[in-house]
Amino acid sequence: MKILMMTNSYFPHLGGLEQSLTSFSHELRKLGHDVLIAAPGPAGRADKKENVARLPAFHHKNGKGIEFSINLPLPGEFSRIMDEFRPDIIHSHYPFFMGDFAVRLSRQYHVPLVFSYHIMFEHYVHYLPIRTQGVKRFLITLASGYANMCRHVIAPSQSVRDILIKRRVRAPITVVPTGVNTRAFAKGNGKLCRQKNRIPADAMVIGHVSRLAPEKNLDFMVPALVELLKKDGRVHALIVGQGPSVPMIRNKFKHAGLQKRLHLTGYLDGQGLTDAYHAMDVFAFASLSETQGIVLIEALASGVPVVAINAPGVREVIQNYANGRSIPRPDQKRFIEALEWVLKRPADKFKTLKKQARNSAEEYSIRNCTLRMLKIYKQLIARKAPFSQYHKNSWQSLQDRVKTDWDIIRNVIKAGEAGIFNWRLIK
Repeated sequence: MKILMMTNSYFPHLGGLEQSLTSFSHELRKLGHDVLIAAPGPAGRADKKENVARLPAFHHKNGKGIEFSINLPLPGEFSRIMDEFRPDIIHSHYPFFMGDFAVRLSRQYHVPLVFSYHIMFEHYVHYLPIRTQGVKRFLITLASGYANMCRHVIAPSQSVRDILIKRRVRAPITVVPTGVNTRAFAKGNGKLCRQKNRIPADAMVIGHVSRLAPEKNLDFMVPALVELLKKDGRVHALIVGQGPSVPMIRNKFKHAGLQKRLHLTGYLDGQGLTDAYHAMDVFAFASLSETQGIVLIEALASGVPVVAINAPGVREVIQNYANGRSIPRPDQKRFIEALEWVLKRPADKFKTLKKQARNSAEEYSIRNCTLRMLKIYKQLIARKAPFSQYHKNSWQSLQDRVKTDWDIIRNVIKAGEAGIFNWRLIK
């Protein structure tokens, strides 16, 4: 099977979307399938490397460290990819920019289009120059309308599927989580990580891994960690990641006189990341904006119990009192109590908790999740029309292109109408 993955964001950018795309692509190739990733390339040039087709794009980085890519309108580049690769499936991972090209190619070449709903874009309005309720409504309507232009939608969690149904997404929706390599995360050297970061061997370590940014609800989580460290001198905080919230984290701990018990590692991957998980006694997570908490599954696969807030992308993963604790709402006191509950388990019960955490992650192994994705691909391919070469002089092809472009424009207009009466500023 030949699968064309299309995304507006890919390495060297770091995040859950890129991780999901890489994990599935790698596992699909291991199963004998051919995967090509089409993504924006460095400004001014396009290159092809490691099964990635880089396409020319305009790149802009805002003052908050977020980079946006807008593909240049070069239809010849996309036609070349389609004619040379001849995919059986097009899988879109972004509803804007590259996503629009995915719709055009799908209809032009009669290739089924699958869309993974990775991001709740309305939670990222704070990165935009205009922050209003109207912008939120615009993004919600635009992404939902895009989903309805696809043959099948992938939701990474049941919570997201429920949200999409409420938003009137009519395309078939199947829950397929992003899997992780559970075997790899089961083998880590926590002692080595503690030594590298000068964490005492007998310390109790609260860990966290994410892009360190406001949407991860760090303004709630960091003060809670500070309060817990004040209460118990044996507790240290190990925070993995990078992002615009790093100065805030440093300042909170420094102001409390706890900077020596804060350990910021920066971005980690591979064995370094696995070792960091194994250095933790409990994993703290407070984000309310996840479609799926991949880091939660990584922590569980490493045998680390999780304390999180009951929210979309979290509630399916955390089994309260079995593999961690889930608190019903952002309540700092209850969050701290849940962390203490894990840290103060008697040795035998803590061992059982770690085992249950590891066992609960197996449902999300990358092999299991990839096989579920393949089942959807095969069902769509069985019903598709033959691959069609595009003839630019064909009247029917021209009509199809006009209709597709109109559908895309109409979706933008509809989103604009949804947002235009909601221009109350967001604080």
